[in-house]
Amino acid sequence: MKLVYFAWVRERVGRPEEMVAPPDEVATVADLVGWLRGRGEEYAYAFENPGVVRAAIDRVHAKPDASIRGAAEIAFFPPMTGG
Repeated sequence: MKLVYFAWVRERVGRPEEMVAPPDEVATVADLVGWLRGRGEEYAYAFENPGVVRAAIDRVHAKPDASIRGAAEIAFFPPMTGG
């Protein structure tokens, strides 16, 4: 699946996007975040407060318990404010 990172999440991870193949036990957005945190200190830093980072599965906002099975793209981004 393709992961896309926006704003300071992208800056902390050090890349705008990447292709990954998480293990089968990674079934939800929260599982994916946990798996990513274990991939290196840049990911640990980007997801140090997983409750702050938002996710979208195939361009639809998703909660941490949302299934990632069959997803083509998952995007991670910080909270947005209007103005």
